[in-house]
Amino acid sequence: MAPVVAAVEASKSLEVVVISTGQQRELAAQALAGFNIEPAFNLDVMRDNQGLAALTGRILAGLDEVLADLKCDALLCHGDTTTALSAALAGFYRRIPIGHVEAGLRTYDFDHPWPEEMNRRLIDPICRWCFAPTELSKSNLISEGVDESHIHVTGNTVIDALLNLRAQQSSHSETASEPGVREILVTGHRRESFGDGFQNICTAIHTLAEERDDVKFIYPVHLNPNVRKPVMGLLGSHPRIDLREPVGYEEFVSLMSRSYFLLTDSGGVQEEAPSLGKPVLVMRDTTERPEGVDAGTCTLVGTDPNRIMSSCRELLDDKSEYKRRSSLANPYGDGHAAERIVSVLEEELG
Repeated sequence: MAPVVAAVEASKSLEVVVISTGQQRELAAQALAGFNIEPAFNLDVMRDNQGLAALTGRILAGLDEVLADLKCDALLCHGDTTTALSAALAGFYRRIPIGHVEAGLRTYDFDHPWPEEMNRRLIDPICRWCFAPTELSKSNLISEGVDESHIHVTGNTVIDALLNLRAQQSSHSETASEPGVREILVTGHRRESFGDGFQNICTAIHTLAEERDDVKFIYPVHLNPNVRKPVMGLLGSHPRIDLREPVGYEEFVSLMSRSYFLLTDSGGVQEEAPSLGKPVLVMRDTTERPEGVDAGTCTLVGTDPNRIMSSCRELLDDKSEYKRRSSLANPYGDGHAAERIVSVLEEELG
């Protein structure tokens, strides 16, 4: 959302108020600081061992209190988090027009990803503006009965953020920090992989690190204990596996830039990495971003260790295949999504 915040700040007819719910507060604070965004409100909703129902209720009640005083003309939410769903409901209950940035992404499988697929399916029908990143996202919305006049294809703002940061960086390294070593960047956090899924992912990474001395894994480990326990336990002592605390956005872009390819279950990484010419192996069985799979920039490998290892070996050993996949065009946008979003808002609100 950072590019949207910046674009609204640059508008002559709109004013932005940023609300942070505090969901995943450490990561949120890191991201906000990286873009020099100071929220006007921070709900600080996180509690130890808090379930999704309690989190949803706490966000909804906190936002309702803020919105009662703000009297805003529009409310924008992003993506498929508990925060996004709660914000959409809070705006709907206050009869505030809602704009959903990154609307229309679908797997049509409520278990993958869980609970995100249900979250986004509930958000879009109550929105005045569905800012769809691609034509496929638009067609998903139309098939679900969303009024076409409410849908605007903009590209994805994550590409805006990435390209803006790259333009500001005076220099960046495209090669690994150790000569002759190819770095594989790993991210993982999906709830549907808790348990056996993360055990399998760690098994694959450890086996590859054992068999190859020309490869190093860089893994900023998510703070969720369901992720940290298997990752730290199975991967924490290997010399070619670098486990790190979560990193800021600027550092993460630098890690992507110098990586050989990425292993991830993240949605945003599937969109970002192709703009840097990096193939992506997606450790999920389905994705709400099939455009990358269709374009060839992303490959679904699930959490089966043999499938993960064989796909990694192909990229490491087949230079022509790696070159082909790293040169494919990114289907997710041109870096001007936020401008298109603000243009729509200016026309209808300004």
